[in-house]
Amino acid sequence: MEKHEYPQLGETLYAQTLPNGLRLRVLPKPGFRTSYAAFATNYGGAHRRFTIDGQTLDTPAGVAHYLEHKMFDLPNGDNALNLLTANGADPNAFTSSGMTCYYFQSTHSFEENLRMLLHFVSTPYFTAETVQKEQGIIAQEIRMGEDNPGTALYYNLLRQLYAHHPIRDRVAGTVESIAQITHETLYACHKVFYAPSNMCLCVEGDVDPERILAIAQEELPRERAGIPSADFGEEEDLLPVSTYEKAAMPVSAPQFLIGAKLRPATAGEAALRQRLTAQLALRLLTGSSSPLYTRLYAEDILNRDYDYEVDFIAGTGTVIVGGESAQPETVLKELSAEIARVGTEGFDAERFERAKRASYGARLRGLEDFDNVCVSMAEGLFDGFCSLDAPLLLQSIRKGECEDFVRQALAPERLALSIIEPKKV
Repeated sequence: MEKHEYPQLGETLYAQTLPNGLRLRVLPKPGFRTSYAAFATNYGGAHRRFTIDGQTLDTPAGVAHYLEHKMFDLPNGDNALNLLTANGADPNAFTSSGMTCYYFQSTHSFEENLRMLLHFVSTPYFTAETVQKEQGIIAQEIRMGEDNPGTALYYNLLRQLYAHHPIRDRVAGTVESIAQITHETLYACHKVFYAPSNMCLCVEGDVDPERILAIAQEELPRERAGIPSADFGEEEDLLPVSTYEKAAMPVSAPQFLIGAKLRPATAGEAALRQRLTAQLALRLLTGSSSPLYTRLYAEDILNRDYDYEVDFIAGTGTVIVGGESAQPETVLKELSAEIARVGTEGFDAERFERAKRASYGARLRGLEDFDNVCVSMAEGLFDGFCSLDAPLLLQSIRKGECEDFVRQALAPERLALSIIEPKKV
């Protein structure tokens, strides 16, 4: 395996792409009790239309999430989740708009659990009866999401920002869309997206990289399949569909999100640099130590229920800022004024250096969380970069890059405000 040294981080990464196309990354941590594995496919809720071997296929919303639910079923009637748990592992899975990930951590029997994980994820078993039975369970999950104010607010904002990109739709789909999913649909999508060539395996812990490589070679299919090409529709422009929307739900105080679309860098170091620049710029602009947040908190316009993030998923980039406030329109007004001020005056140089050091420190602390390291590494692999390069690359980001990001990405005409206010009784 290729050996990559990160002396600044005190880490050594082992990397290899198998003949079947699987991207394998192993980060040994000698002496640690817990080991962690993330087995991920570049397939999420937004991958509904795709081309493989010259054929374009359309699938209902919710297939990726539905597939995640059913992958734990085994032909003998057992459930892989229960078997892993009984063997001392703590397993689970998630589906986002851009990725599905199966993972576990354990303090013993790691290699045995890893074999089990690789086997059940690569060996589907569905029947018409079990797939139909699952529809009721997922339909209930969908309805619960519709009643959740945070989920509703998030997707309301995405529909304001995106005209047609499937990221605007819920990962789980709708009650109507999942009714179209059959066991044939699941088998077809598993064959296309769960091929090792479209997947990666990231492991961290007190493990032998060569043993992990051998297990992957023994448990996974050996043939190299084609990689599907996702079709997310025509390119979105950078202006929102709607700049202001308000809805009412049973909440105790108004909740809000402010968002903007970005044009994501293609892949590789440019994509990682864009992510780091955006995160640093948002920390400076509206983070918990920023002048804007400090002032609005002192004026009781914002409280501690406030945060920011920038998501790069399924060919999109989205800035999201929000939380709880009795005056969300005022927050947007003040944020816009701060954006304009930064556009003219720039960021304070000393505060920029402090924020960069704080971001660097946060990334170093994040290396202690094996789940964060493995999942972040998987996400990066699908976008052509290694997440362990982030701390060093962060040090090279200049103040002017962050200022340019604020001026361009957060221009007033690109911002959208979504609000959920208390429902009147």
